Amino acid sequence: MRALAVFIIVMVSLTINAQDRQNNENDGSFGLKGGYNLASVRNSEGNETDQRQGFHVGFFGESNINNFLALQIEFTYSQQGYVIENSNFKLTQKIDYLNLPFMLKLYPTKTFYLEAGPQIGYAISHKENIETFLGGSESNFDPNSVDWGANVGLGFKTETGLILGARYHYGLGKVYEDTNEYNNVLQLSIGFIF
Repeated sequence: MRALAVFIIVMVSLTINAQDRQNNENDGSFGLKGGYNLASVRNSEGNETDQRQGFHVGFFGESNINNFLALQIEFTYSQQGYVIENSNFKLTQKIDYLNLPFMLKLYPTKTFYLEAGPQIGYAISHKENIETFLGGSESNFDPNSVDWGANVGLGFKTETGLILGARYHYGLGKVYEDTNEYNNVLQLSIGFIF
């Protein structure tokens, strides 16, 4: 966790320094994004639950460090969680987060990018639903408030400001205090730069 905090401080410093060096509008941009989530949870043995479908939406700011590198900071609402289903019951965990990703983006070309960076999230709502042959029920087994992990992704940015991207979040913070379960999220996004 300490390494994540140091990385965030360094990234914010780079952003401030990059913004100080900017002399024209092309050095930075602001945009909105949203899209589709496939979320699940894995345990320490590598076993993974079924996926919960959801969405994410938010905004971002991108600052160019040079012609090939940029730093993107985002603030997003993300529907996550997981599903466990067998012949006897179906358990659906709906955990919604406010996430703050810090992405370092590499542009091999003007339109294609690769990205990687840390993310920290805060759980803002949680709902657990259990369906059995006897009916449904709800409980309040609360997740940890803070989640964190690493993101990797790729995407395309057109000259018209349209962005298409795919990103994978690999959770490193435990979803629940007394378990070894971690978030996995695949995101497919569309965005617009203003």
